[in-house]
Amino acid sequence: MSDVTTFSATVTATTRNGILVVTIDNPPVNATSADVRLGLSRALAHAEAEGTISGMVITGAGKTFIGGADIKEFGKPAIEPTLPDVIEKIEALSKPVVAALNGAALGGGLELALACHYRIASPAAQLGLPEVKLGIVPGAGGTQRLPRLIGIPAAIELIASGRIAKINEALSLGILDELAGTDILDVAINAVQKLVGTPLRRTGELAVAPPDPTEIEKSSRKTLSKARGQKAPAEAVRLIASSHRPFAEGLADERATFLTLRDSREAAALRHVFFAEREASKVAGLEGIDPRPVNTIGLCGLGLMGSGIAVAALSAGYTVIGLDQIPEAAEKGRERIIGLLERNLASGRLNRAGFDAQTARLSVTATDADLSPCDLVIEAVFDDLDVKADLFRRLDKVIRPDAILATNTSYLNPDEIASATKHPQRVLGLHFFSPAHVMRLLEVVRCRETAPDVLATGLAVAKKLKKLPVVTGVTEGFIGNRIFSAYRREAEFLLEDGALPQEIDAALEDYGFPMGLFAVYDMAGLEIAWARRKRQAAMRALSKRYVEIADRLCEAGRLGQKSGRGWYAYPDGRKTVDPEVTAIIEAERAKKSVVARSFSKDEIRQRLLGAMATEGEALLAEGIAARASDIDLVMINGYGFPAHKGGPMFAKG
Repeated sequence: MSDVTTFSATVTATTRNGILVVTIDNPPVNATSADVRLGLSRALAHAEAEGTISGMVITGAGKTFIGGADIKEFGKPAIEPTLPDVIEKIEALSKPVVAALNGAALGGGLELALACHYRIASPAAQLGLPEVKLGIVPGAGGTQRLPRLIGIPAAIELIASGRIAKINEALSLGILDELAGTDILDVAINAVQKLVGTPLRRTGELAVAPPDPTEIEKSSRKTLSKARGQKAPAEAVRLIASSHRPFAEGLADERATFLTLRDSREAAALRHVFFAEREASKVAGLEGIDPRPVNTIGLCGLGLMGSGIAVAALSAGYTVIGLDQIPEAAEKGRERIIGLLERNLASGRLNRAGFDAQTARLSVTATDADLSPCDLVIEAVFDDLDVKADLFRRLDKVIRPDAILATNTSYLNPDEIASATKHPQRVLGLHFFSPAHVMRLLEVVRCRETAPDVLATGLAVAKKLKKLPVVTGVTEGFIGNRIFSAYRREAEFLLEDGALPQEIDAALEDYGFPMGLFAVYDMAGLEIAWARRKRQAAMRALSKRYVEIADRLCEAGRLGQKSGRGWYAYPDGRKTVDPEVTAIIEAERAKKSVVARSFSKDEIRQRLLGAMATEGEALLAEGIAARASDIDLVMINGYGFPAHKGGPMFAKG
């Protein structure tokens, strides 16, 4: 092995048996920054010119091959060489170039690998072109080279969805040529040596398999049905579907499309979300604070929410002890948890060994003292202050003083719950969203006396559960439900002012929400919110505007899909507009002498988004939310706000 040759600050190489082994070392994900591109360009020139070098291997340092482009460069003047320039040099090199994918090859990383003459991956590698998730398309040949390897329909499914493929799928599709079970560099060097003197397989020169219009239509329709109006997936489909045209023409179209989308509002919104997730983990006051160790988690209340949390905890490797009021309820909870794990097994998300390991770490009880081994106990019992406070008093007697107590309340004041304990500093809120084993968002509530290491522990557990934690202060409904309440109120005002449920829902769905607000109500059921309104009735100020339309529906037995009628009717399970609802709305308007007016979709959206943003500003002013982007993350990940619109705070700007 020769000495290290430095081509740039992030690209170095050694020569092994006449093969130039180039390593990209640009932490944390080896992004293709300007310095990486410069180093690769110099390495390619060196390999081409140096007679003693017979070929080249490109790999990454650490656990990543190349994680993609450097997003921080977006919107700035281009720095030569561009990634397409480097990739074209790789493909055109007269000597064989092998990509040794030691880890994830994403975005520009996979585009670079596609231009190599041979691709080898380690077991840890994952491959994908997820650019659509940032509102763009691949801009360095991905939409043109991938179809040449795997065909147009498969390329549409992979690129337009932005999903990641694991190595076995990538091998079967034809993206990879070989898997490395041993040292990947040894395998890659051997591959280069076999390629020396043979005709090189240049991806850009391959013919695209003749497209089957039926298959293309099927793949396109399936993918675009999930795009909800986003531009990037549709543009990706267009580029891939036309990849049978001359290669240079396709590359030029792809690059122009990439640049146009990169400068769009949609892409700016998705970049905002990308960086917001990284900012959310930066919490004031936790610098240098270590979390407490957590190995065993207790779950109090094994209904739908508690069972979902238990599944998430088991999947993350925790030991779980479930508690319910009586042995029969505890056993029923255990059966519910096992049932959810069996679904994961049936779907392939969990293998038999994993299923057996997770069930072995689960136990249930109806005895408080059995929670004594727990490092963290999460309550998911009925959302009643007396019930939760009594539970925490009981837990105070049986768990260690250093164990953490977490409440999953949605609307109650966790400070009042914490005050029922002898150690309020060990209490925090962990507000999961249902179904808890599926939904990514987790509001981590910093109570008045929560100790810094307790908050740090909540964040660490959330990340291990693969949740997106957002820290919130104490207020009714925290960040998400408080904004949702303002959103709901404004929607009800619109109803009273002249809009109809189906008009409001259509405006929201056209904007990108997966479901309209009133359709969501029907799916969730109207009775819980009705009960809460009745409890609050005595405290409601008479001067405060209140819309009674939802109450009238509930009084008429219209409780949502489960009753077959809610804001809509559901004959044969299909949602249909019901004239009876219109009549109820019109009768309530008449009681208040409201003269109904019509609203355009834009007017509906402006009022609803404005209500969200106004409430968000109040949360910021009160210090409940640390930053506007945290609010956006909550509404996107918990309430269906379309990510490609950036969230209500981004959208208002």
